[in-house]
Amino acid sequence: MKIAFVGAGAWGTALAVAAAPRHEVALWARQHAHVQAMQQAGENTRYLPGVALPANLQLHCADAQADAAQSAPAFATASDLIVLATPIAGLREWLTRLRGAHCPVVWLCKGFEAPVAQPFGLLAHEIQTLVAPDLTAGVLSGPSFAQEVARGQPTALVAASAHAAVRELLVQAFHGGHLRIYGNDDVAGVEVGGAVKNVLAIATGLCDGLGLGLNARAALITRGLAEMARLGAALGAKPETFMGLSGLGDLVLTATGDLSRNRRVGLLLAQGHGLAQALAQLGHVAEGVYCARTVAQRAARLGVDMPIANGVVALLDGQISPQQAMQALMQRDARPENAVN
Repeated sequence: MKIAFVGAGAWGTALAVAAAPRHEVALWARQHAHVQAMQQAGENTRYLPGVALPANLQLHCADAQADAAQSAPAFATASDLIVLATPIAGLREWLTRLRGAHCPVVWLCKGFEAPVAQPFGLLAHEIQTLVAPDLTAGVLSGPSFAQEVARGQPTALVAASAHAAVRELLVQAFHGGHLRIYGNDDVAGVEVGGAVKNVLAIATGLCDGLGLGLNARAALITRGLAEMARLGAALGAKPETFMGLSGLGDLVLTATGDLSRNRRVGLLLAQGHGLAQALAQLGHVAEGVYCARTVAQRAARLGVDMPIANGVVALLDGQISPQQAMQALMQRDARPENAVN
């Protein structure tokens, strides 16, 4: 199988490394300098240091094949599967360029896009419906740190698509060895889980950084899962999806794992660092920082109560301190556990 990966960040590189032993894999980076650095070092030192790139992994510059920004790249007609490993902010452009692609296109990004032509952010499949409705598409998501996947440690992912053929193709492409791939037709649910867990991980890192204890962490994760499920229900997701890999699984990993960038942001804020200082120390993108506002905006528009997400937004905006954020959650009125809001 010929697989083209667009985006040579940590996750795109890790999955390309995992697929290379069994398939013909090409990894397309955004900048020539990045490609040259990977070729010279034999690894992606910028995003995935210490992981050797397979000798058969092809490295290219994504823009080299397009005369204009909106032109279709050469791999659009030469691949059996295209995997978009860009951040959510770059998805719209690539889906537009890939309109008319003859092979399935799937994305790895998690989050809501910042508002473009509407007053709220869109999930990835909503963007695809708008700009490239002809594509046969899907999403690959779930609890996964790039470093562990690249090192061959056991990982389970969920392949979500409305098309059974796409789900089956993703299983053929990635299932085996240390990777297990589970199919799911609930694209909205899988994407909501992937977006909201990053915001909740910031809150959990804040909780841990303030030394509030394991009881508080368990409560925060559980109530966060309830917020995630409420938003998902409003967007047409299936409730059972949030008990699966892209819901509970990804939330637990991102909220408690030491490799989680979003959790690290919360820890740094709790230690008294400002947001800019925390992001500079992190050195990489923490999607929850950029996604928190769009999550809260979409929830408000749908009439969904998300107090944890709203607290994270207020914290990131500098409106409240870490201590005030946690205090506000603890002082909320009592309510039944299964209340809709």
